[in-house]
Amino acid sequence: MTEPTQRNRLAEEESPYLRQHADNPVNWQPWDERALEAAEERDVPIFLSIGYSACHWCHVMADESFADEEVAELLNENFVPIKVDREERPDVDSIYMTVCQLVSGQGGWPLSAWLTPEGKPFYVGTYFPKEAKRGQPGFLDILEQLANSWEQDREEVENRAQQWTDAVKDRLEETPDSVAAAEPPSSEVLETAADAALRSADRQHGGFGSGGPKFPQPSRLHVLARAYDRTGRSEYLAVLEESLDAMASGGLYDHVGGGFHRYCVDRDWTVPHFEKMLYDNAEIPRAFLAGYQLTGEERYAEVTEETLEFVDRELTHEEGGFFSTLDAQSEDPETGEHEEGAFYVWTPAEVAAVLEDETNAELFSARYDITESGNFEGANQPNRVTSVSTLADEFDLAADEIERRLESARERLFEAREQRPRPNRDEKVLAGWNGLMIATCAEAALVLGEDEYAELGVAALEFVRDRLWNEDEQRLSRRYKDVSEQRSEGREPGSHGGDVKVDGYLEDYAFLAHGALGCYEATGDVDHLAFALDLARTIEAEFWDAERGTLYFTPESGESLVTRPQELNDQSTPSATGVAAEMLLALDGFADDEEFETIASTVLETHANRIEANALQHASLCLAADRLEAGALEITVAADELPDEWRGRFAEEYHPDRLFALRPPTQEGLEGWLRQLGLEEAPAIWAGREARDGEPTLYVCRDRTCSPPTHDVEDALEWVGDNGEPRDSSETTLDESESPF
Repeated sequence: MTEPTQRNRLAEEESPYLRQHADNPVNWQPWDERALEAAEERDVPIFLSIGYSACHWCHVMADESFADEEVAELLNENFVPIKVDREERPDVDSIYMTVCQLVSGQGGWPLSAWLTPEGKPFYVGTYFPKEAKRGQPGFLDILEQLANSWEQDREEVENRAQQWTDAVKDRLEETPDSVAAAEPPSSEVLETAADAALRSADRQHGGFGSGGPKFPQPSRLHVLARAYDRTGRSEYLAVLEESLDAMASGGLYDHVGGGFHRYCVDRDWTVPHFEKMLYDNAEIPRAFLAGYQLTGEERYAEVTEETLEFVDRELTHEEGGFFSTLDAQSEDPETGEHEEGAFYVWTPAEVAAVLEDETNAELFSARYDITESGNFEGANQPNRVTSVSTLADEFDLAADEIERRLESARERLFEAREQRPRPNRDEKVLAGWNGLMIATCAEAALVLGEDEYAELGVAALEFVRDRLWNEDEQRLSRRYKDVSEQRSEGREPGSHGGDVKVDGYLEDYAFLAHGALGCYEATGDVDHLAFALDLARTIEAEFWDAERGTLYFTPESGESLVTRPQELNDQSTPSATGVAAEMLLALDGFADDEEFETIASTVLETHANRIEANALQHASLCLAADRLEAGALEITVAADELPDEWRGRFAEEYHPDRLFALRPPTQEGLEGWLRQLGLEEAPAIWAGREARDGEPTLYVCRDRTCSPPTHDVEDALEWVGDNGEPRDSSETTLDESESPF
């Protein structure tokens, strides 16, 4: 068993992040049975390094230490070095990142952890320089000290490892001993979370927190939107708008090519960390769609449209499916070095050279703060700082002429930027992240009335389903990667020349089910609904623990780690448990024979104390609790397809728990759907709701109270208004003159 650790095995992997380290002198192993068994056989600790392909400091540590022969000799001699792509293995990342946060109070990537051969952690940190500097221990010193401790103080090391393992099990796996008397949190927890968001809001610069870095926090924005819808409290809407405007105006947004960077390093959203993640470009636009519905501001719709255009152009497989990330770094043409932001930043001279017209160059530079001093290492990440009305006054031009010139300038700069060396793209297709993007495409199709967005989402759904879903076993894999190397030609025909890896996690099933349900709503294709139901049933079979009353992140039949984590908190992606609970509630109406609502309700009961004690940290679970109490706004449409007028009128208004439930207009047609879904009887949401008088017919219900059938969408909307929570008519929004839009 020692043979695997005598060489670097990462060239055998398909993860771009792992393959970036395939030429290191470190004898890296993937996280697999061979590597773990080798650690036990050699009786040496594991050095676990976790990162991802677009991680800046991962690249730095790789260049400083992992490419270094001296470091490699120490690692290979005294440890089994294992490299993990956190995007492929979020379960492994969750466990050891939680340990890091418990021990040090902070975390991040690269994550560096030293484990016993059984996987129990005894030393953790993030980035370490090769040599000690600025009070930070050096990686070489740490390796020597830990190797000595393993040999000389083994008992103390193993005691610490057991204590830390017990602590992380308590944090991630355990549930309250008794939940018999508990109840799910009421809708009041939504307002509790929104109030906490207000307290953390930066009312000067937008977003949350009093300093940098600034993260987008889309789950908090959804809490504010829904709390405003429930209460009419204008402050919720104001903070939502301030945050959306700050993100869309500042450096977080790519003003030349569309799409959002990961986060900004400063308080005022000027300089981003330049990587672009698929999940950000899914979740942030969905918050903008909510803002658009609540305010009617076209600028929010435009940001969504531009972001989806970016995703379609730069993160989409030619056959459908979405890639994971664009790197922060790219080659600087002048130096040949890979520099962060090189693809995105501009100097005034570069802008002038591309645009040629002096007035247009001055206009663009004034609009987007392109200055000689720069805001990023002597160059400029564009920030929209000056309004069109101000520019019109300064340049003595009409506003529409200003806008025409700015758009022409943007197009020319985009064309010029396309000639620059591009950032690397991580072409993993992850089921869960695709689910987030698919859901946003479907929502954009409904809200913006553009079928092309539904087509984009459906193509991705079919791509993922075709490559990652095993119909016979009803199981989902997490990752697909196209493989072009000769050694891959012997794969099974069903792999499409691609590599499939890792059992799906709760987020993969929940996020993808959410996307599939959205595609059904947007297109009326029952096959998408059937897939969502299949995914939900596997959630019940593989992730639901009735005895503990919770959903675990890893499947019951999956790999056994030192603990079986739950994912309750919202982080860079929404809580898998929260999304699963809300999705199960939405699907419950289509499967009367399932226990979907019971599962969701029990999960909320189990974690009620935790949710109520820190509502904002559990934003997605708060949204699920609100949906459980309020019930869905069921919009059953008996028709061959959803009439455009009806879709448009409902989309003009913000209904966060809206559920379009198209069904065939006749009972005969419905029976065909029921056979496809494997249902003996029509679920309540469809039962007895045929088209009347041969015309498309609307049935609108909330909390088991329904409107009369109608052919008039205005009648249905009036009923919704009479049976919903009215908003305060004294609401306030930002003045146009206050915004750089």
